[in-house]
Amino acid sequence: MEVGLVALLRLTWVAAILPIILASLRLRPFHQTILGLAKRGKTMHPSSSKFTVPQRFFSHFYMVGTLWTTLLLLTTWLYACTAGSTSSTIFALHKSHRVWRALFLLWLMEAQVLRRLYESLYVFHYRPLARMHIFGYFIGMSYYIVASLSLCCTCAPEVFEFTLDLVSEGRKQWQPLEVIGGNRSPLWLGWKQWVGSAIFLWGWIHQLRILVIYVGLLIASGGADITIWLLLAFVVTNLGFAAAETQKWYIGKFEDYPKHRYAMIPFIF
Repeated sequence: MEVGLVALLRLTWVAAILPIILASLRLRPFHQTILGLAKRGKTMHPSSSKFTVPQRFFSHFYMVGTLWTTLLLLTTWLYACTAGSTSSTIFALHKSHRVWRALFLLWLMEAQVLRRLYESLYVFHYRPLARMHIFGYFIGMSYYIVASLSLCCTCAPEVFEFTLDLVSEGRKQWQPLEVIGGNRSPLWLGWKQWVGSAIFLWGWIHQLRILVIYVGLLIASGGADITIWLLLAFVVTNLGFAAAETQKWYIGKFEDYPKHRYAMIPFIF
């Protein structure tokens, strides 16, 4: 089941990345199709109201993302603590590190979706007539589901099976404090986790100016999982395409807009 889930997630990211790359290369009909589906707010013409929803529905992305990430976080934490109390022959050290590392990534993602949820509800002010394509709406709704699952995909099948067994057996006794406070100290963080979390925190604080949050997640994961590399690749290609098209809109809208300003990455793109 683990191999099947990982393969499915990787295939999902590849299927999402390739059309954006082809659209970025201005290959028709990819460019027009992706551009039409991705337009929203100021880049969408007011008359283009067919198959659209209000842009304020952006908050739905983060509501779903928060609920789903919290569910993954709690069940993974419960699994790590409970399974960690068994013998080392069943819950080997490398397996323990893998699960707790996934849990650490979920904590970081939880901070991100909670922050975005707060911003969408109390900071962002969408124009009453601002719209977005319904396809983009469903993509946004599913993004954080797939992204959070990708961060813990190597242990998610075990967690799901454990949770189902826990519910079906009606098991109520759980003493995580004995495990966490025990001699084995299962919550293991190496230098990659510390460096990754530092980069994540820096990007989280300066999110309005830079985008390195997912680089931090990648480093904190250890960099060995291709699924998280594909997650980062999707974020970069998606934001790159959006940045290029938004800059094109600014150039056409404002005569004094600097035409040689970089769209996303200084001195590169």
